[in-house]
Amino acid sequence: MGKETIDLYNTSDTRGTSQSYGLNYQKTGKELMSQDEIAVMDGGKCIMQLRGVRPFFSNKFDITKHKQYRLLSDYDEKNAFNIEKYVKNRSRLVVKPDMKVDEVFDVGAIEV
Repeated sequence: MGKETIDLYNTSDTRGTSQSYGLNYQKTGKELMSQDEIAVMDGGKCIMQLRGVRPFFSNKFDITKHKQYRLLSDYDEKNAFNIEKYVKNRSRLVVKPDMKVDEVFDVGAIEV
């Protein structure tokens, strides 16, 4: 998710025959979120990464509350997409030279 710049201040105190103090200032980079922080992230949250926008936290959407949830295979297994059936039936959708068709529509030229 990237880094941010942080300011570090370190102080030192040396005691002995003569006492001394020190202050050290440093700018450094820090990961916004480490991999172990992501791994234990709340299950109801997600990190959204959209083009042109910095990543951000969001609440996950409960799909069972969507008005078209009944169309998903999570709701009913019969809604699952069957690739074998699609590929098998796809050959029927292609117009072949010897096929008779009822209507022909001119959709114009395709420009490349």
